Amino acid sequence: MLNSLAYLEELKQRGIHLGLGPISRLLGRFGNPQDTYKTILIGGTNGKGSTAAILSSILMKEGLRVGLYTSPHLCDFRERIRVNGGMIESDILESLIEKVRAKATEDITYFEYATALAFLHFSQCAVDIAILEVGMGGRLDATNLVSPQVSIITNISLEHQEYLGRDLRSIAREKGGIIHEGGLCITASTRKNVIDTLQDICHEKGGALYRIGREMRVRRSSKGSFSYTGIHKRYTGLTLSLVGRHQITNAALALGAVDLLSEKGMDISETSVMEGLRDARWEGRLELISRDPRVVVDGAHNPAGIATLREALLSDFLYRRLIVVFGALHDKDYAGMLKRLLPLADMLILTRPKEERAASTGDLLSTIESRYRRHVEIVEDSGEALARARSLAGRDDLICVAGSLYLVGEVKKSEADSESARHETE
Repeated sequence: MLNSLAYLEELKQRGIHLGLGPISRLLGRFGNPQDTYKTILIGGTNGKGSTAAILSSILMKEGLRVGLYTSPHLCDFRERIRVNGGMIESDILESLIEKVRAKATEDITYFEYATALAFLHFSQCAVDIAILEVGMGGRLDATNLVSPQVSIITNISLEHQEYLGRDLRSIAREKGGIIHEGGLCITASTRKNVIDTLQDICHEKGGALYRIGREMRVRRSSKGSFSYTGIHKRYTGLTLSLVGRHQITNAALALGAVDLLSEKGMDISETSVMEGLRDARWEGRLELISRDPRVVVDGAHNPAGIATLREALLSDFLYRRLIVVFGALHDKDYAGMLKRLLPLADMLILTRPKEERAASTGDLLSTIESRYRRHVEIVEDSGEALARARSLAGRDDLICVAGSLYLVGEVKKSEADSESARHETE
């Protein structure tokens, strides 16, 4: 019989099956643990994890016991399930896997299984509130078995069209499925067809939609701080630890949730807000993992995310040359991503994450115009690709790793292993 973690990995072969029936029946056998604490659901295309991390940081500063469920992980599955910032312990994880395994008579997918584990762990830990990142879509996502205090939809662009629909309205309808009866929803989306769809859903369900830039506003100062003005709250002199101007929008979504939680009897102090923003951490998003040479990793894995990364590279970093290490999954729009990154890159190194769904370097290369190919190298192994980038980088150059969270995880692990080896030889 496979051990617990190996069994969990095997479930990846079942693929993606959207639908709430199997996991609903499974959780019913455990007494529906997801109903024993308050929740916030965060869906959308980009920014979900960062928004979740910022909000979690704020609520923890208030002294609340906070569960955080995100995906995918970078280096360790346990990253997905955290309580007050601490990853689920290995022995507890293995015990929960076996408990779910004993009661799972349905064809449960990897993500559904992970979600069940999170729900159970948060219940056992008696969290006050759990922040849940939606996996795909929303309406039929395994996380959507809760009754959220607030639903957050970061933004919506074309993605997973084979599952969610061919146009933005269809995708917005699926992602808007996390809006429940009488629910409160916050979004940073500005696209008219998306807003119209979300407003229609709120009207159908007797809910309310609040928009960043309308009912909730942020204003940046020339000194790097920012202010927030919302429905019930106003804050000035805010600072955020996360790098990138786009993170201010994610912070605004988190602050919007704090704002609306006051309607639910959870009034968060201004001190908790200030300290939570200042101390928020989120790995793999514009994260500097080395300073000599500088290596920044970013989990952007679609054109919209790469566009945000591009803006950050242009406005938040100074460098002489930019060396990009790029790898992506085959079901992502890697051509669209490369089209946005290539004009900035002085050198591009194509690689392949050790993931079954990864695009081949040949497929990546085939999308690149001939005028850029003289600046392209192929290094199949991601660790070796980073080593090659390091060998090319000068003192004032910047290495950027992007295209896939799986790639970012591999590179971070490779960097950690190299650092450990250097310490052992000293």
